[in-house]
Amino acid sequence: MPLSSSSSSSTPSSSPSVRVRLARWLRHFWPAPLGIDGRERLRFIVGAVTGVLLTALLSRWWAGGSDSGPWMVASLGASAVLVFGMPSSPLAQPWPVLGGSTLSALVGAVCSAIIPDPALAGAVAVGLAIALMVPLRCLHPPGGAMALYVVLTAGDGWHLAAFPILFNVVVLLVAAMVYNGLTGRRYPHPQRVAARTDVVQGAFTASDVDAALAHYNQVLDVSRADLEGLLHLAGRAAFQRTLGDVRCSDIMSKPPFAVEAGVSLKDAWALMRAQQIKALPVVDAQRLVVGIVTVADFMRLANLDMHEGLGQRLRTLVMGRAGQPQAVGEIMSHPVQVARMAQHAMDLVPLFSQGGHHHIPIVDGEDRLVGVITQTDLVRTLAAAVQGRDEHDSAGAALVQGRAPSVAAAIP
Repeated sequence: MPLSSSSSSSTPSSSPSVRVRLARWLRHFWPAPLGIDGRERLRFIVGAVTGVLLTALLSRWWAGGSDSGPWMVASLGASAVLVFGMPSSPLAQPWPVLGGSTLSALVGAVCSAIIPDPALAGAVAVGLAIALMVPLRCLHPPGGAMALYVVLTAGDGWHLAAFPILFNVVVLLVAAMVYNGLTGRRYPHPQRVAARTDVVQGAFTASDVDAALAHYNQVLDVSRADLEGLLHLAGRAAFQRTLGDVRCSDIMSKPPFAVEAGVSLKDAWALMRAQQIKALPVVDAQRLVVGIVTVADFMRLANLDMHEGLGQRLRTLVMGRAGQPQAVGEIMSHPVQVARMAQHAMDLVPLFSQGGHHHIPIVDGEDRLVGVITQTDLVRTLAAAVQGRDEHDSAGAALVQGRAPSVAAAIP
């Protein structure tokens, strides 16, 4: 009795687990939605109807109403689904459609001629068609149907390969090129992209995509170029989510230190040293940014040919000497890259990482200077976001705490 009781009690507990696994397995048969909107769906349908109708009318006209043989193949409908619904697919490009269909028809004709049994001939034809389409880069799923169609059709396989198959495919491709072009879809769709030379540290490269595809080792119905582009978009979206909705106004130093173009180099240098900053935006009377002066500008114009120390050369520059610049406007860099208060902080990443900028003045809606963002400010923002402290209200406060105190703009 105890054994019987134990056995009966274990059955109910295992049954839900089996049912859960079965339900989960059955859900695999229900595919995910295609992810296209109603406009794209309509474009797809109208294109398929137009392409198939045009092909049918021209093929029937070419056949002259003769009953000697078919003037259209049914697998052309499958090709229409690809070239109009998935014009970027590698399987839908002109060469796969043309080469895969015609080559498979010829393979079917050969198999039909040398293998008496239609069942065996059809199977071999499909296999050989795939074996040829893959290395010749013309893999087209309806091609397998073309090979089988020629085997099962009582007639001259060589004639069928030329008409209706080749004729049907050529007309459909012309219609696809025109229709896709008119509806904003590139066809033929580029399958390769130029190698990127501006890859930032930490970003994946083309070789990384190739390694991932080699590991996956399955046929993908998306070009390698499109896959790489989608991965970059996904990475950008993830980066945007990580950074949150932080704006330039949240992390900028404000009010900023700034000088006018007529300020002496001595005063500008003294301000930079006193406030421990490495750049000063240069503004006009309306606080419009006209340039920027940095420590690098002072270093660049120090007389490097003199046998004095660096400190002495900088003192000579800022104190003035015959033939040396006297005012900020003479050594400032201009024009200067600026950003707006409402911009996402993420927009500054390429400016700092690829544009060679170290300090970016921030302006308001009237182009007046309201703040400055440095590389350090952006790095702190990224660190706070990664650590989960990227809420809009607290990000700016958390970053300002670690920065030198800001005072009103110093414009002598």
